[in-house]
Amino acid sequence: MAMFGDRHEAGVRLGERLAGLVEEKPVVLGLPRGGVPVAFEVARALGAPLDVIVVRKLGVPVQPELGFGAIGEGGVRVVNPAVVRMTGVAEKDMATVEERERQEVQARARRFRPGRGPLDLAGRTVVIVDDGVATGGTAQAACQVARAYGAARVVLAVPVGTPDVLARLRQDADEVICLETPSALWGIGVCYSDFTQTTDEQVVELLRRASDQLDVMVDVGPVRLPGRLVVPENAVGVVAFVHGSGSSRHSPRNRYVASVLNQAGLATFLFDLLTVEEERDRVNVFDIEVLAGRLGRVTTWLADEPRVAGLPIGYFGASTGAAAALWAAAEPGNQVAAVVSRGGRPDLAGPCLPAVRAATLLIVGGRDEPVLDLNRWARQRLRCENRLEIVPDATHLFVEPGALEIVASLARDWFADRLPAG
Repeated sequence: MAMFGDRHEAGVRLGERLAGLVEEKPVVLGLPRGGVPVAFEVARALGAPLDVIVVRKLGVPVQPELGFGAIGEGGVRVVNPAVVRMTGVAEKDMATVEERERQEVQARARRFRPGRGPLDLAGRTVVIVDDGVATGGTAQAACQVARAYGAARVVLAVPVGTPDVLARLRQDADEVICLETPSALWGIGVCYSDFTQTTDEQVVELLRRASDQLDVMVDVGPVRLPGRLVVPENAVGVVAFVHGSGSSRHSPRNRYVASVLNQAGLATFLFDLLTVEEERDRVNVFDIEVLAGRLGRVTTWLADEPRVAGLPIGYFGASTGAAAALWAAAEPGNQVAAVVSRGGRPDLAGPCLPAVRAATLLIVGGRDEPVLDLNRWARQRLRCENRLEIVPDATHLFVEPGALEIVASLARDWFADRLPAG
């Protein structure tokens, strides 16, 4: 039975599990090719740079599955003396294997990372990601090579692997994170509903998309707010994510939705409405007027930011952030074209709802009756184009299997239809 829909979903789930690493400011490295789509989502969840780690296991000539070492870019070479002694492999045979694999490393590095070198790993926490481990040979080699590059801490993160293989990998990684640990595993592909082969072109595109990110600080008056702007090629609109109670720009759920929007040609801006100090006072989380005012200033910044200037703007609000989005959308002069609320509290913008002009989509989990009732109440007061979508068997967090995918699809279609270029 499949444990994951596809590598995209596996990466989102793995990113949620790794959320505690955000403060370490890690580098995320995907093992090409299948590990890169998973690593892409992990990097998004952690707000971390993404790269590939190009390694090749050095197999004993008469027993290629047994590695006597590994090599990577830049002449990095790791040899296991115990295996060399045990197998008696000759120096000339080792040299032949190494030369062949070194040429393959160089060819792959040029293919996946044209025109640039690898990220600097010295002194960094490095998260190595694959789509699963069967024998663990390549993952082991990657951990060894990352250590040789100077990584201060190596974390291996995979969606699936057997307990015995994971235990062996803990000898080379400081920490091993795995979501599913079946006792037996006949192949990684059986764990996915969609295990379509990842192409070289897809790897290059994911790395390009990961680099199309800009970390910024936006001045909103008394404070400056951190955010991340992602602009896909030929973007047709930009969506600001308005986080609510208990959330932040690092929210794995909002990052997942943002990635779906990016794939549809929409730029996204994930930012925090409150500073860390302000969040400690829960009163601030529910001060919708202040939050909306800050969102208005962020909207002005987006309109002037050269990378997205001139693009129509949308808001994606969650929890109290949905109320702030609708409040801001109701302000005179606000030109936002569309709003999507995910499990939000639009009722908190009650007095402003009749003045909202932006097309508004309310998405609510069917198992959350109180929030559903509040959204129905709010919808009765909206005078703009609006729709209520109920996701069956889901709570307001949309953590149930498949629920977040439905949210992302609904948001993508709503924005794509209402944020035309120019």
